[in-house]
Amino acid sequence: MQRDFFTSARFQRLSFGLLLCVGAIGFCAAFPAVCWAQVVDPPVVSKSDAQTEDDKSEPLFDGKTLSGWTKTEFGGRRDVTVVDDAIQMDAGDPLTGITRDAEVPTDNFELTLEARKQKGNDFFCAATFPVNDSHCTLVLGGWGGTVVGLSCLDGLDASENETTKYIKFEHDQWYKIRIRVANNKIQCWLDDEKITDVDTTGKRISLRTEVLASRPLGFCSFQTQAQLRDVKLLRFAADVPTKEK
Repeated sequence: MQRDFFTSARFQRLSFGLLLCVGAIGFCAAFPAVCWAQVVDPPVVSKSDAQTEDDKSEPLFDGKTLSGWTKTEFGGRRDVTVVDDAIQMDAGDPLTGITRDAEVPTDNFELTLEARKQKGNDFFCAATFPVNDSHCTLVLGGWGGTVVGLSCLDGLDASENETTKYIKFEHDQWYKIRIRVANNKIQCWLDDEKITDVDTTGKRISLRTEVLASRPLGFCSFQTQAQLRDVKLLRFAADVPTKEK
């Protein structure tokens, strides 16, 4: 029986398999780099090697000072200070605001920030920004606290044009704001929800007289104490696809 087993086909297959295993072990011992090249951990990509779009944003507020900003010369204005790492605009009579005193783009950019209403019941953030050779304002909480929209489109302000919306804003709640000007459009988001999407082709873009002093880029509040933080500007090339969130 033993002689039959050692001469059987099964024994020959087992022997051949053992020889292959021994040969493979010997090869890996002689050439380890070849054997293990496919099983090493992949290299870790650092943040600097894979820069995100957010990383390219330019901070416009350092969280400590009003460097780069000027208190807007509104009649009846109140003070603008830095409180708890945020820009605080005291309630004016009627307006208090700040204006950027450095160069800003007029197209192909995104402006992002967070804002909240502390005291008062009118707009806590009116963001004025360039649109090519003109300017426009996104109003949040105007006309008694709920009106949202752009001022002005074809001479009509935020309370009476195609962008008019009504949103209830809570006191002491931070809201994320994003404004994008590109590809003949003005698009705005509130807490990642798109609230404005306007094709500016053929439209007359302008400002209400009251906020002309906010040009080229500025924020103001109306009889309302408000705070702003995390103000950033992103510049990009033309025709970059819009990221919805």
